[in-house]
Amino acid sequence: MTEVLKTLILGSGPAGYTAAIYAARANLAPTLLTGRQPGGQLTITSEVENYPGFPEGVMGPEMMERFKAQAERFGTVVLDEFAATVDMSKRPFTVTTENGMTFKSETLIISTGASALYLGLPNEKLLQGRGVSACATCDGFFFKNKVVYVVGGGDSACEEANFLTKYASKVYLCVRRDALRASKIMQDRALKNPKIEVLWNTAVTDVFDVKANKVNGLELQDTKSGVKRKVPADGLFLAIGHQPNTELFRGVLKMDDKGYIQTVPGKAATNVPGVFAAGDCQDSYYRQAITAAGSGCMAAIEVERFLEDQHGK
Repeated sequence: MTEVLKTLILGSGPAGYTAAIYAARANLAPTLLTGRQPGGQLTITSEVENYPGFPEGVMGPEMMERFKAQAERFGTVVLDEFAATVDMSKRPFTVTTENGMTFKSETLIISTGASALYLGLPNEKLLQGRGVSACATCDGFFFKNKVVYVVGGGDSACEEANFLTKYASKVYLCVRRDALRASKIMQDRALKNPKIEVLWNTAVTDVFDVKANKVNGLELQDTKSGVKRKVPADGLFLAIGHQPNTELFRGVLKMDDKGYIQTVPGKAATNVPGVFAAGDCQDSYYRQAITAAGSGCMAAIEVERFLEDQHGK
């Protein structure tokens, strides 16, 4: 494409689509590249019940289709493309996709999200949304009076385990070592919770059952003896961290030690003028659909004002 866009949005999901809605309504004629996972992490989430405006709940994939339709209604061009290279050395910025499409844009909104880290088990991703989850806040409600297992030994794992006790009848915390890595206060909360039982020196080596189309058991292994055993389970929650999808911008955009893009406090602006970041690629704390959508709104408004300043309007 030879036309210079006013704004190009990299990544979909609540942040990208919300940015597109606001940018389109501001007559910025945005183009959005969906990335490798159109719709983001919500497309692998079952029912969403904590997003305002959906009192009966909504399936994650359906919610993202609605976001997309709303963005397109106002004129956003949505393309199923993945950015392969980004040149931010000068404006307009240049983005080339894996399929060889080239875009030039006065501004960029980066909403590439983050990916939950998984164990790499064969059945793990096949059972996502059917008992395997990486978000207790999103899916905990569906495990009322159920037996669930949480994998991890850090703050996130302890926090997820504690949260799940609001719903589950029993929560097992699988820790590969004989100690937790979590902060003292988080350890105390988990260890003192009567619904949580910590399984020390324990790894999850398989999850069942694809034929049943839902989780009904796990295979556990003692990390010291190597002995394996099968246990019944209704859910498996992974709390071993998230990886922001920001490798493409490393060395150019300012990031923290985990790769999350750092923005100006309270804003979406990055260290490169004209480049803005929204959603889970810059948020390691909340990681919720509604906060991602909010930051997408912020990014679009900042883009509009940035362009007004640049063009002296």
